[in-house]
Amino acid sequence: MLCFWAGLPAHANPADEYQKRAGVAGNITSVGSDTLGNLMTFWAEEFKALYPHVTFQIQASGSSTAPSALTEGTANLGPMSRELKESEIAYFSKVHGYRPTVLKVAIDAIALFVDLHNPIEGMNLEQIDAIFSVTRYCGGKQPIVFWHQLGLSGTWQDKRIRLFGRNSVSGTYGLFKLDALCEGDFLATVNEQPGSASVVQSVAYSDGALGYAGFGYKTAGVRALPIAKAGEHYVAPTMENIASGDYPLSRFLYLVVNKAPGQSLPLVEQEFLRFILSSAGQDLVRRDGFIPIPDRLLRQQVRIIEEIQP
Repeated sequence: MLCFWAGLPAHANPADEYQKRAGVAGNITSVGSDTLGNLMTFWAEEFKALYPHVTFQIQASGSSTAPSALTEGTANLGPMSRELKESEIAYFSKVHGYRPTVLKVAIDAIALFVDLHNPIEGMNLEQIDAIFSVTRYCGGKQPIVFWHQLGLSGTWQDKRIRLFGRNSVSGTYGLFKLDALCEGDFLATVNEQPGSASVVQSVAYSDGALGYAGFGYKTAGVRALPIAKAGEHYVAPTMENIASGDYPLSRFLYLVVNKAPGQSLPLVEQEFLRFILSSAGQDLVRRDGFIPIPDRLLRQQVRIIEEIQP
């Protein structure tokens, strides 16, 4: 798990206000993360209000679609809810002769959702792995198939755990596989969904359901479970715990761009990225249920944009 919050406050960060510039027009095509789909739309709508001559095409088809779209030139922004794989970097570098530029734009968490009537207090990573994986690399001695194996009784005694998750093109799928399954393999009985919203909806309306999805997609019909790295020291997925790094399944959300060394991005792309990293852009991060980038890291992302100026 990444350790990037140490000593940083969990409250709003003092990002710079966005200053409008003249002459910003053009088209931005975004292909990538479903988790970032709503946020990309919010950013685009606010930016277009400032610059009516900018148009957007946003395709939220999963993080794994971003690197190829950037490499092949069918997109100029690649939202991702996981880090780039070495193979993806190698493919991009082979085509373009340099590495892609990666910006941290928000903080999120993967949450475990149950329906509101489920009384379970929480789960640890070993139990989660024993529920979702066929390999049990995290140390579970046997599969967990029924809710009574997690201590539930009464009407839950013989209730089977119905599993929901993301599909394999999703960054959420990849990160959950890495951090919650110890790089193991999913059971074939996990009902794969095309988006986090679909996972949450399925959990809300399915008896005995358990699903993983982006925390930002939580609705009133589900409960996000506290999670422990081990034992029963459960940590709730609150904004404060995610921002502090105490919650085990926290993550950055990224935007990847194709920027040649020593060259500036097109003005419309530069300004859109500046807007995202401004106080207005980070306010939209918070409004969409995610966590703004801490100030120290935010300044680093802004410097990456400044380095590409002529």
